[in-house]
Amino acid sequence: MECWRFQDEVDRAKLPQFFRNFALIEAEVASRFSYDPLLVPGLLQTEAYARAVFAGHCPPLSEETVDQHTEARLGRQKLLTRVPMAELSFIISEDVLRNPVGDAAVMRGQWQRLLEAGASRNVGVQVMPAAPGFHAGLNGPFVMLETEEHQHVGYVESQEVGCVVRDPAEVSAFGLRYGKLRSQALNGVESARLIERLVGET
Repeated sequence: MECWRFQDEVDRAKLPQFFRNFALIEAEVASRFSYDPLLVPGLLQTEAYARAVFAGHCPPLSEETVDQHTEARLGRQKLLTRVPMAELSFIISEDVLRNPVGDAAVMRGQWQRLLEAGASRNVGVQVMPAAPGFHAGLNGPFVMLETEEHQHVGYVESQEVGCVVRDPAEVSAFGLRYGKLRSQALNGVESARLIERLVGET
């Protein structure tokens, strides 16, 4: 057990510094819900997609740093298959799926990864249509977590500034918005069909 904890600490040290406090909380959650309008969420990224994201960083990152960040991002994905299972929900903008991060092969692999994840019993993947009109996610991306002690925490991030939100009223507002988003997004079956069409078009 101690060896595993030490390895987890080593893995977290490879993450961007602004993200480490959140990653520590995320690793222990009972549930995690997120809205992602800009990129495929890190927990669902393929290695090729993650590398393309970090390679496009401004200012540029060294190859060593790209390797470290990619490795750490993939390490976080243990949450998807952890026992006991966490309940995970992802709402992803359709624009994200159509934005070519990397080449066609990278995107094809990423779409297939989303289909595989969405087929898991503890993972839900929904797509927010590109033109739904006004919806509750237009203020930007956010994450909601429920800890094993049933405490609710939010997280927002922009331009490499991350903020863990603990104020109950603010976290409650996140919950209301997420509920609206789930009702406005395509359901799981419809989302999978859309992603399958994208795979078929490449």
